[in-house]
Amino acid sequence: MTEHSTKISLGLILPLLAAIIAVSPLAIDMYLPGMPEIAEYFSTKMPLVQNSLSVYLLGYAVGLLVFGPMADKYSRRRLVMIGLLGFILTTLALTFAQNIEQFIALRFMQAFISSAATVVVPGIIRQLYGKDTAKGLSYVSMIMMLAPMIAPSIGSLLLIDSWQMIFYALATYATLIFICSYFYLPDVKSLKSSVNYSIAKRYKIVFSHRAARFDLLSIVLISLAFFSYITAIPFVYLTVFEVSEFEFSWLFGLNVFGLMIAHFINTRLVSRMGSRKMLYSGVALSVLAATSLLIAYVFSLSLMYYVLSVLPLMASLSMISVNADALVLQEFAEHAGTATAVNGTLRFGIGALAGPILALFYDGSTLPFVLLMVVPVYLVLICQLLQNKRNKAIV
Repeated sequence: MTEHSTKISLGLILPLLAAIIAVSPLAIDMYLPGMPEIAEYFSTKMPLVQNSLSVYLLGYAVGLLVFGPMADKYSRRRLVMIGLLGFILTTLALTFAQNIEQFIALRFMQAFISSAATVVVPGIIRQLYGKDTAKGLSYVSMIMMLAPMIAPSIGSLLLIDSWQMIFYALATYATLIFICSYFYLPDVKSLKSSVNYSIAKRYKIVFSHRAARFDLLSIVLISLAFFSYITAIPFVYLTVFEVSEFEFSWLFGLNVFGLMIAHFINTRLVSRMGSRKMLYSGVALSVLAATSLLIAYVFSLSLMYYVLSVLPLMASLSMISVNADALVLQEFAEHAGTATAVNGTLRFGIGALAGPILALFYDGSTLPFVLLMVVPVYLVLICQLLQNKRNKAIV
């Protein structure tokens, strides 16, 4: 790249990185309104189409395991280009699927290859921001949150033509990001270790690192709550409380807006307070909101009480997640890609279990949803109390 293009790319780096990460949320959320039409097209039942979401999360988790350590050895820019190109090709291939089995297999491949592009982003941010990694991650997350806010609405509009149009639109988006990355994404080199570690050794270093253990576990638990929300909230709002599709889109967007506000607040305060204190603030808010949600279920309160509980709960989950991510990354200067892979694999792996767990305990009420939101939050509180005890012992 020329010197001029490098300067431009650094000026656009955060929006571009956010656009790269947004590929997966768009691929997850845009086709949700089209699930009934896809089921009808393939003459299959809805649960099989819904399983394509869990398969996508599984494929993404497996991809992170493969490409994460590669991000610590090879060109991060090249991995972005490979991931985006692979995403474009598999997304277009989805429109030619002849049956639900092909569709599900292609969704796995789509998620697997796209992870090559997204796994490098936290490492790039860490090198650009250093001790202010949480601030950089919050900026990127805040911009990226626009994707899940608008994705279901875009998907609904595209369904006027056909469900295939959703994937044509996804391929077009990825193509534009591919072109922008080719011209403007600088090749931020990974920090080279004096020792050439094998992939297995890199994973061993991450998993055996005690300082990051409770933060990693907190990320996993928060991810279970987050994906439980994504999976169950259509049932809770549309079926249990019988809101209209328009009201559901508004309520869904409201919670995404809450996530964006939380990230904005984090960018304003994290430089002064530090990631650890911001994480503790998020935990405190999440415990209050989760307890409020539990009370709403126990006393069979109205939809408004659920909305007023879920909004701050989702905001607090995002605050916990972004600061825990930053704290984990700060522990692994030479293994950012591997740490991101472990982080993402655990996150999306547990996310893939949310659907089956909700289905297993389905009883037609909001109880499974409430428990899968509340229990992880209380467990995160325990994790961070143990983390705090460990930090004090070291000091």
